[in-house]
Amino acid sequence: MSNVPKTGLGVLGSGKGSNFVAIAEACARNELNAEVRLVISDVPGAGILERAGERNIPNRHLEPGPFRTKLSEEAEAAYVEALRAAGAEWIVLAGFMRILKGGFLRAFPLRVVNIHPSLLPSFPGLRAWQQALDYGVKHTGVTVHLVDQGVDTGPIVSQATVPVLDDDTPERLHTRIQEVEHRLYPEALQALVSGGVRVRGRRSYRN
Repeated sequence: MSNVPKTGLGVLGSGKGSNFVAIAEACARNELNAEVRLVISDVPGAGILERAGERNIPNRHLEPGPFRTKLSEEAEAAYVEALRAAGAEWIVLAGFMRILKGGFLRAFPLRVVNIHPSLLPSFPGLRAWQQALDYGVKHTGVTVHLVDQGVDTGPIVSQATVPVLDDDTPERLHTRIQEVEHRLYPEALQALVSGGVRVRGRRSYRN
């Protein structure tokens, strides 16, 4: 991969940033032919900003606006401007707790990627591991998908299963799901940035 230019990534996150760390480390090992150009959080002092600073990766907090679950139009425009200025070609959501709408998605068409802790379309939304336990399924998992106008509804890029054990607690199940996330997300991103995935309608195909 050394002779192929690295793809610029912009990472958005609201929390501790464990998936961001997995992605940054995959980049450093040249397993992911990309470079994180900017990390943005809607939460001042978020752990993901600290993790980026430890790796000398540009990072900043940008105000999200007055809404609890989405960016305001003004904030969305500021996020897009910052990401474009940093050279981000793909946008990676790493625990970003706000819905992105039309203007942002039009700025990066089919280039906004999210990871969700279930086998979509099962258990969309918050605390999917708790939903899986409450429902009584024997397997749940992880889904990497492209982002569209819905909530956890975009074309699926990659999935992996995680067994639900009889003595699982929400915390134990969530921990095992995160371990799979940290492996699957960089692998799926490498397939995307290398052109190894094409999307047709709701379906994606490996080239």
